[in-house]
Amino acid sequence: MAKYVYDFTEGNRNLKDLLGGKGANLAEMTNLGLPVPPGFTITTEACRHYLTEGALPDGLEREVAEHLDALEAQMGRRLGQADDPLLVSVRSGAKFSMPGMMETVLNIGLNDESVHGLAKQAGGNDRFAWDSYRRLIQMFGKTVLGLDGDLFEHALDELKGRRQDTDLDAGELQGLVETYKDIVREQTGKDFPADPREQMRLAVMAVFDSWNAPRAVLYRRQERIPADLGTAVNIVAMVFGNVGNDSGTGVAFTRDPGSGQQGIYGDYLQNAQGEDVVAGIRNTIPLQELERLDKRSYDELLQIMETLENHYKDLCDIEFTIERGKLWMLQTRVGKRTAAAAFCIATQLVDQGLITLDEAVTRVTGDQLAQLMFPRFDGGAEKKKIAKGMNASPGAAVGKVVFSSERAVELAGRGEDVILVRRETNPDDLAGMIAAKGILTSRGGKTSHAAVVARGMGKTCVCGAEELEVSTGERRFTAPGGEVVSEGEVISIDGTTGEVYLGEVPVVDSAVVEYFEGARPDDDLVRAVDRIMGHADSVRRLRVRANADTPEDAARARRFGAQGIGLCRTEHMFLGERRQLVEDLVLADGEEERQTALDALEPLQKADFIGIFKAMGGDPVTIRLIDPPLHEFLPDLVDLSVKVATSPDVTDKDRRLLAAVKRLHEQNPMLGLRGVRLGLVIPGLFAMQVRAIAQAAAEVPGARPEIMIPLVAAVQELESVREEASRILAETGVEALIGTMIEVPRAALTAAQIAEAAEFFSFGTNDLTQMTWGFSRDDVEAAFFSRYLELGIFGVSPFETLDRDGVGRLVRIAVEEGRAARPDLHVGICGEHGGDPDSVHFCHEVGLDYVSCSPFRIPVARLEAGRAALTGTDSDTR
Repeated sequence: MAKYVYDFTEGNRNLKDLLGGKGANLAEMTNLGLPVPPGFTITTEACRHYLTEGALPDGLEREVAEHLDALEAQMGRRLGQADDPLLVSVRSGAKFSMPGMMETVLNIGLNDESVHGLAKQAGGNDRFAWDSYRRLIQMFGKTVLGLDGDLFEHALDELKGRRQDTDLDAGELQGLVETYKDIVREQTGKDFPADPREQMRLAVMAVFDSWNAPRAVLYRRQERIPADLGTAVNIVAMVFGNVGNDSGTGVAFTRDPGSGQQGIYGDYLQNAQGEDVVAGIRNTIPLQELERLDKRSYDELLQIMETLENHYKDLCDIEFTIERGKLWMLQTRVGKRTAAAAFCIATQLVDQGLITLDEAVTRVTGDQLAQLMFPRFDGGAEKKKIAKGMNASPGAAVGKVVFSSERAVELAGRGEDVILVRRETNPDDLAGMIAAKGILTSRGGKTSHAAVVARGMGKTCVCGAEELEVSTGERRFTAPGGEVVSEGEVISIDGTTGEVYLGEVPVVDSAVVEYFEGARPDDDLVRAVDRIMGHADSVRRLRVRANADTPEDAARARRFGAQGIGLCRTEHMFLGERRQLVEDLVLADGEEERQTALDALEPLQKADFIGIFKAMGGDPVTIRLIDPPLHEFLPDLVDLSVKVATSPDVTDKDRRLLAAVKRLHEQNPMLGLRGVRLGLVIPGLFAMQVRAIAQAAAEVPGARPEIMIPLVAAVQELESVREEASRILAETGVEALIGTMIEVPRAALTAAQIAEAAEFFSFGTNDLTQMTWGFSRDDVEAAFFSRYLELGIFGVSPFETLDRDGVGRLVRIAVEEGRAARPDLHVGICGEHGGDPDSVHFCHEVGLDYVSCSPFRIPVARLEAGRAALTGTDSDTR
């Protein structure tokens, strides 16, 4: 019979799939002998059953009752009993951390009778008991009953006035409880449930339901967390941080999650429950202040932090509560961190002997490296600083101020950069946080919701800028110097320093980009990146090439670590002033005029190739012969038609050109006369390009050209072009591989035949994705991709990350069958997927020899190729 409930003593950190991250880590801390309140976990399997079937699985309620009985026996109290009540929290806990996205309900078990028993437990502290009761109704009403949380917040704000919530006395809080119960009754038509076990049962189902709450779905999509995992539920004996000033709650990190520096980092709130810290509703004090307030608990916490970091061998994020001088551990997990912190911490742990360099490479990601390459503010520029907060998540963000999530989404949808400004964020602001370039709050600390979520997403964030008076209703904020910034005005925020500037501050290359360009900044982060990149390069099997069409791009690609060019697009060489020569080619009347036009283009192409060969210094250069249809190099049909019809200066050439444009016009040019088809239809076009390549290579010592024939769908097409290209190469005495771009599904499915005539394959996954899905990328992304993502049809755009099931299967077939026909077949990828981290891992798995991507993505591909070699199962050393 299925087991759905595990006591904390039964689990461990390796059971995250079953117990979720929170439950697995609570069990792990329990096994380590740390002070964890007793409790048990309902598994993710139970959640998946509930979400699929719409009901709790058979036997679950019996198991929960048995574990609750055992917990009551252990604690010597019964849930919600009047004189000496046991209270529990009901908390979510998915496999992957989703901060604030799902629900928690504290103080389950309180009602009009047990509230007096709780006050008695606390030594007659009526204020504490009624504060806990109002918190239960407020959380339960919003989370379980689905009521508008503002109803409770407004009632609380009205009672507080300008006071803090800690200033309310027992009588006021008792009155607030009655107000809250009235809200529940008015909104639902029913009384707040007084039965403790009914409270717990409803809370468990609410936590399960929150897995599919809109903000949780959006967060999973943003973080690429699978939608079918479900969440576990943790039922934990309550410990209280809101008993008085000898109590409190806090969040601690074993290292700075912003920079990676070792030290004491975190926030603490006296006389508060856990949600108060991350919600940012009261400004916290630095964790170091706890030493003054409660040295014994502080010393014990530092010892536990060291124990956990050594045990997990990583930065740990810890939640704790102190109840009347007794320290309790409520959660630990491997903490979210900024990209800079990830690299620094990984190398620090190597130096401490906790992990190996192999492990260090797997601890960082290409996405994090890409974040480090974002620009930073120019230190020499004039800036008007108007405020300073906490440097919660680094980066340089510039944009228009907005004061609501909805407005952020609206303006970002128009292509505008925005900064989301709030007193504090909450999980309902997630859509706006994703849309914004940066986040600024006047409340909260480094462990607030805004800070934690921003770090996880790599968003620039400044928190706790207390000097700012934020008025979301009036859509403006006032700085301490008197500056009033209204919605729509531009500000700049520096997540590295916490500074806020009025207006737009210029940005410059990051230190990491300077490093890749060849500089050696004296910077801990750069040294960490250098060590990790060096090791990734030493272990990777995949080589990394660049998509580059000019000598300048080629030179930058080499500086960034490219080992050749995997795609040089020759059509870019037909633009600008050379369009005139293309027009001459199209208008050529007979073979002689056509050859004259080609002869004029040839030396220009040759000069381009000489520059690229020199820039690459003997590394291979894969040159794709012209791919797009010719009409793309000609005037627009509508513009030319209007000119011919209305202009008094129209010439005979204009008329001939219009006729040619009409003749070449296609309803769907991406499926028309382009690539190899164009080379076969226009005699001499490909021959001119091959001759220019060969002559250029002959003049540059060490040049290694590879000639790629695009859009081949049948081996006969390739054989026809290859025959002419081989003859030209032989005449010039130049050696060059001749291969093809696999971008048509038929080419992938007939790879064995095509490999007989091709010395290499390069997958053009942009076109292969379009043709496999039947999408026109230029049209469909704006038309319906957002809807497909909302519906879960896509987890991510297939143009961003390779579709493994469809396009990826074609790639596998082509690699396997191509190499079966030609064992020495060289295989790479040159579509945009060549720089996508997940796609690089796929390329490693299927045995490609190299990936090729734009110059700025080369470091990302290098790192991910190393990570793939260390985490993958492919032992091929080719």
